[in-house]
Amino acid sequence: QVQLVESGGGLVQAGGSLRVSCVASGRPDNYAMAWFRQAPGAEREFVAAISGSGRTTVYADSVKGRFTISRDNAKYTMYLQMNTLKPEDTAVYYCAARRSIATMVNTYDYWGRGTQVTVSS
Repeated sequence: QVQLVESGGGLVQAGGSLRVSCVASGRPDNYAMAWFRQAPGAEREFVAAISGSGRTTVYADSVKGRFTISRDNAKYTMYLQMNTLKPEDTAVYYCAARRSIATMVNTYDYWGRGTQVTVSS
């Protein structure tokens, strides 16, 4: 059983930067991982994904060029560096894992509890 714990959320002004992290435990070797987000009243949406090796990444159009996903397999940790943040990036950010990289929310097997990111205008 894979467990995921997010951290690093907070309040930041528009145009600022923030990095969120996700630590995995429970033998998640070579699992693809992803970030999703959910704003109040909205459906959970894909943000970015990374393959188990880290060689392949995929981004939602809304964050491309501003966000960078990465992972350190030695630390079982995934990161999302968020730059040039906008108020519309405000959401709870969730970490997810599955055996192969994907972008559909309902294909992921394991989920963290989320970390709140709030961007003020």
